[in-house]
Amino acid sequence: MKYFDSFSGIGGFTLGITQAYETKILIRDGQTKTSRPDGKEQGVESTTEGVLSNRDIHDNISGGDTGALSCVGYSEIDKYAQQIYQAHFPNHKNYGDITKINEKELPDFDLLVGGFPCQSFSIAGKRGGFNDTRGTMFFELARILRAKQPRLFVFENVKGLLSHDGGRTFATIVKALDELGYDLQWQVLNSKNHGVPQNRERVFIIGHLRGTSRPEVFPFGESHSINNGKAPQGNDLAYCLQAGNDKHRGSYVVEDSRRHEPRIYKETAPCVQSSYGTGGGHIPYVNGVRRLTPTECERLQGFPDGWTDGVSDTQRYKTLGNAVTVNVVGDIFEKILG
Repeated sequence: MKYFDSFSGIGGFTLGITQAYETKILIRDGQTKTSRPDGKEQGVESTTEGVLSNRDIHDNISGGDTGALSCVGYSEIDKYAQQIYQAHFPNHKNYGDITKINEKELPDFDLLVGGFPCQSFSIAGKRGGFNDTRGTMFFELARILRAKQPRLFVFENVKGLLSHDGGRTFATIVKALDELGYDLQWQVLNSKNHGVPQNRERVFIIGHLRGTSRPEVFPFGESHSINNGKAPQGNDLAYCLQAGNDKHRGSYVVEDSRRHEPRIYKETAPCVQSSYGTGGGHIPYVNGVRRLTPTECERLQGFPDGWTDGVSDTQRYKTLGNAVTVNVVGDIFEKILG
């Protein structure tokens, strides 16, 4: 499968897709799975050759197999996100600013993915359809879909997209995608139900080109609950779910820096935000003692430890807050791949 990764950030979609392919291809070849901290199987371990690193998965799967995975390119403008993405996928081509991409010059691909920014939809719903998306980042995806007609797409956005402007914004998006020849399915998924202790709700929209096979992905239930899960411990970092021994053990205590009022979150962390480390409103503390570390935020988003190494902590927090949760993407693509 060839895919294009738009608004790629630090590679959450690419890593999730890659891990799903890893599971599909290597298990097919008679190798065994390892387990992730919540008890759900993740990744694969060869019975003879050991574990493939995250860095090597994509290249290994891209070679030789008839169902090969291939990223034809990605689009990202943030220099720190680019640096992190390139450190892990150095062979992927960055097409830069999506608004400047000539869609007719892109290679052909089967799948378009992206977590498009929820920018102003002030005109959405006034006339309806494809024209009403002009001036928004969604339009950039729509014009690429119109030109390339990939068989599938998977988009991610904030839950509020569904209710924006009384639902008219989302209705406009659905109408635009219908006009482009796609049938849709969508669902709000919470990261806490996919193996990470983070309360993060995002809407995922899956489209398949009309007349092609439809992957049955939704609905997801809460069968992947992390109530008994722990993020892995490394170096001197505490478990994300068991950061202390006082009465709030197993909880996150988060201070709102604007109100100085602590809020207690049982078992799961609040949503990781891009404002962490930049003076933004919500500064996360574990049991009121210390802030979450960048490594813990990586774990809350499903990235391996050290994924964002090489940039400042401020940029690590920001890029992780903007990222898609890897585990959610992986679970979606395990269903897509069958």
